[in-house]
Amino acid sequence: MTDVSGAGESTVHTQLNEIPAPRGGGDNSGDLSVRDDELGKLGNMAFELHGRLSNDGKHAEEATRVAKSWLTEDGMDTGSALGELQSAWETKLGTLQEACAHISNHLDFSLKAHKQDEETIETGMRNAEGKLMTVSRISEYIN
Repeated sequence: MTDVSGAGESTVHTQLNEIPAPRGGGDNSGDLSVRDDELGKLGNMAFELHGRLSNDGKHAEEATRVAKSWLTEDGMDTGSALGELQSAWETKLGTLQEACAHISNHLDFSLKAHKQDEETIETGMRNAEGKLMTVSRISEYIN
């Protein structure tokens, strides 16, 4: 206890701990927020990128095979190196395609799971007496 009044009276002070503000700004509310429209756009972008990679990522495949063949037939080590480069490219391209598919599928799953969770919460809320609360009853508590 400390004397803050100057009159010899002791007062007790309470200080609450708090979460420090995040670096770089942002909301510090700690609430989970999901925006279906944003998740949907990101999932769609990943799906489209996967499709483009399937086509555009193999654009030079045939020309590279032909060049590798010619260079190898001419006895140049460059042909072998070009073959190794093509193999590495195909591996990396496949990995990137898998990542895009994983992102797209995960966001689709997240959207569906979030909607199901919301429906469960909305239809399963009960009051203190254990009675099922309708949406209109829930609104009474919020306002």
